[in-house]
Amino acid sequence: MASSKLLDRVAQKYKSKGISLTEKRQKILAVLLNAKQALSAYDIVDAYKEEFNQSIPAMSVYRILDFLMEIDLVHKLESVNQFLVCEHAACEHEHAKAQFLICDDCHSVQEISVDKSVFNTLSNSVANSGFSLRPLQLELHGTCLACSEN
Repeated sequence: MASSKLLDRVAQKYKSKGISLTEKRQKILAVLLNAKQALSAYDIVDAYKEEFNQSIPAMSVYRILDFLMEIDLVHKLESVNQFLVCEHAACEHEHAKAQFLICDDCHSVQEISVDKSVFNTLSNSVANSGFSLRPLQLELHGTCLACSEN
């Protein structure tokens, strides 16, 4: 089970910002924290039922995930349509924009920080080409160290 201390810290952090993490929101977070990899919304539905012996509709999961992404507590991996908790969920200080290394063999995900100058250069190049980006998030696919050693 997800650390109740971590969930309590996260709930307290957001409560101080005037944001309520309801029981269902906290349970979705617990499911994601307990997962060994990023999960799809339907994976979350299944895990929720298994962990809490309760059903939750997929539409409710999507609404909760949208809310949790809006407050930067959960990230969506667009390339694989899966979700994971921000590694910095309980931190009090500001972090760089999250970027992800996704192993195509074991499906592990590592959240990394990339220097802002890289994003500025990329954003400027894209803007100069007349293209408009949605919020910039890099998802780099490859093979993790553990898989490359096997």
